[in-house]
Amino acid sequence: MSNPTSPLDLGTLPVSKLLKQYAFPAIVAMTASSLYNMVDSIFIGHGVGPLAISGLALTFPFMNLSAAFGAMVGIGASTLISVRLGQQDYKAAQDIFGNVVTLTLILGVLFSIVALVFLDPILSFFGASSETLPYARDFMQIILLGTPVTFTMIGLNHVMRATGHPKKAMLTSLATVVFNVILAPLFIFKLGWGIRGAALATLLSQMVGTVWVLNHFLQPSNPIRLHRHFWKMERRIVGSIFSIGMSPFLMNVTACVIVIIINNSLQEHGGDMAIGAYGIINRLLMLYVMIVMGLTMGMQPIVGYNFGAQKTDRVKRTLRLGIISGVCITSSGFVICELFPHAVASVFTSDDALINMAAHGVRICVAVFPLIGAQMVIGNFFQSIGKAKVSIFMSLTRQLLYLLPGLVLLPPHFGLDGIWMSMPISVFFAFVTAAVILWWYIRKLKRQHREATGQSL
Repeated sequence: MSNPTSPLDLGTLPVSKLLKQYAFPAIVAMTASSLYNMVDSIFIGHGVGPLAISGLALTFPFMNLSAAFGAMVGIGASTLISVRLGQQDYKAAQDIFGNVVTLTLILGVLFSIVALVFLDPILSFFGASSETLPYARDFMQIILLGTPVTFTMIGLNHVMRATGHPKKAMLTSLATVVFNVILAPLFIFKLGWGIRGAALATLLSQMVGTVWVLNHFLQPSNPIRLHRHFWKMERRIVGSIFSIGMSPFLMNVTACVIVIIINNSLQEHGGDMAIGAYGIINRLLMLYVMIVMGLTMGMQPIVGYNFGAQKTDRVKRTLRLGIISGVCITSSGFVICELFPHAVASVFTSDDALINMAAHGVRICVAVFPLIGAQMVIGNFFQSIGKAKVSIFMSLTRQLLYLLPGLVLLPPHFGLDGIWMSMPISVFFAFVTAAVILWWYIRKLKRQHREATGQSL
């Protein structure tokens, strides 16, 4: 019996079995990552206060930017590596990996320096008031010092998953969560370090995850590993990584811009408490979004390998199972948030006004939430097969083409509710766009197959 984590199995084992093997660890990892962020919000909300929740919400654009750079390198590289492994080109896969390590370190250092120098003006631009700015500043000063660590962990974790080690990738996230859950209450409540304590707990936890990932790629038995001259970058490889990874990068950068617009609109129509309510809603919905992202990460090496090996039936089967699973995940979030909005909001704070505002907002935001699961899976499918331009377009449609106009047009008429309403409206139209593009691409594949073989696909 073959090793279930071997890259070669991606082209032979049943798709349903592979999806369980690869997606389940990735889902656990991304759920852990989401819980990792929720831990900060919960402990800060109960240990520091509602304004601290608002201050933390103001850091979300920074988190989106950090995720953008990490995903650009990690997802871009893992897609390329999966395809090369499908083609049995192990040297090319090794060369790609070496470029990943160098890129994550360079980008992490540059991001940290620029953000720290201009931190206060940036946070004010993000929507910080005189009351919330100190909380946001205290948190980000510590987080930004560890940006190179964060970038490295995110980038290499993607590669670990793509090279046949989904369980190890899962353990990376679980380790960070466990350490954060232990350290955050100790630093916040026991030592009285407040929001800085939460940030320090986050940084130390990420360092643990980074050490774990680096140790994996230092093992001599690993065919894809760190080597003596890994720092030497090739322009061709870097260009390919950026090309494929540009989709998740732009998606996260756009999310950053949108969050800035949302925060400033919330400040205008609801004040600091509205920003705090959005922080709670964002954490709740991101839990389900991250689970779907875990699913798509598990799909990525399966789709990439089989596309590279020209096994079209297996690619389609993976896509079909992925869409069904994605819809089921986000449907569960829809049910819970619609039926128990006050209960889920109260997890983050004991402030009644903030709970009521967050509960009202989340019920509107999840109105068509099941559809986002399908939209995310379809977008990742095109990314996994190297269709960068299509994936970029789909990444941008929901936020720029649909959400942004909603944020401009609806709040003047509906106030705070207009901000909440713009989110489900954008999800609906983004889903329709994704479905149309997928339908067109499948028709194109069928036509090409008939022309090549004279048979129906």
